[in-house]
Amino acid sequence: MLTFAYTWMFWLAPLPLLVRWLWPQLQRSIPAVRVPFMSRLEAAGGTSAHGNTSSGSQIVVQGIVWICLLVALARPQWLEPPIERTIPARDLLLMVDLSASMDQKDFTNAEGEIVSRLDCVKGVVGDFLVKREGDRVGLVVFGNSPFLQVPFTTDLSLCRQLLDETAVGMAGPRTALGDAIGLGIHLFDDSTMPQKAIIVLTDGNDTASAMPPVEAARVARDRDITIHTIAIGDPTTVGENKIDEEALRNVAQTTKDGSFFRALNREKLEGIYEQLDEIETREVNTVSHRPRHDLYYWPLGIALLSSLTHQMWLIGFDRIQQPKQMSNVRLRVNTRTFELEASDR
Repeated sequence: MLTFAYTWMFWLAPLPLLVRWLWPQLQRSIPAVRVPFMSRLEAAGGTSAHGNTSSGSQIVVQGIVWICLLVALARPQWLEPPIERTIPARDLLLMVDLSASMDQKDFTNAEGEIVSRLDCVKGVVGDFLVKREGDRVGLVVFGNSPFLQVPFTTDLSLCRQLLDETAVGMAGPRTALGDAIGLGIHLFDDSTMPQKAIIVLTDGNDTASAMPPVEAARVARDRDITIHTIAIGDPTTVGENKIDEEALRNVAQTTKDGSFFRALNREKLEGIYEQLDEIETREVNTVSHRPRHDLYYWPLGIALLSSLTHQMWLIGFDRIQQPKQMSNVRLRVNTRTFELEASDR
């Protein structure tokens, strides 16, 4: 659409008429040649060749030029359709346990086939990822040590692809939950998002961390980071593979608005991530921009073309009328000279 940046410029349209009315035109007449028969020369055609003929057209051209100048000063612009861009309002960090116990086949996939715990997690967490449009999502995997698999990004398809490429044992056979939370806290150091959350999924207890999980959770709380914990697998497992539900619950409760969940099968796990999708609502800020293209050169071009065309027309009119007028003047002058000579005799 067409718009003007300075519409108030159009209020100046009657300015030339006001100037003419308030400042009367100066009337001065300076004769160039004094002869006794000047009146007869003027009657013979000594006035301007285009004085009466072009006065009306000159007013029209001047009006066109003035209006075009006002339009150019009003800065006409052509507005393009708006371009919208979404800015994430949340950083969401996913943590997935890759210890040896995640290879146990006691879960099912979407087709009902028996698969490992990690394969089930990949499907459920992958579906959760595609729903988080508008968030910046990162991925950390942990075993003996935590590793950053995907830094914070809005490319959710890339995040899901790298999640699918993970494998049991690639980070070591043990579980370093506390260190993983510590790494996650460090990843938020450069975050400027107002909302920060961590979702931890594990099927065992912490057996390899230098920092206890609850101590790491206290640090997260002090930095306004929410932690949700998910325990999966068989709660009756003993030994190193036993699920430490109490520690996971304490981690979640230590942080503000944190939640603890237990998933014994795929259906429970899907329900948990649906709850988390509702708890950690997606919030985005939308920025809209409309490109503008200046068009002031069009009215300026029309003004220049109108003025040049009128001046060329006046020059051509002068060339056509000048010989005829000059011949009339010579004839009258010669006649007057003859009459003066005859009277002297």
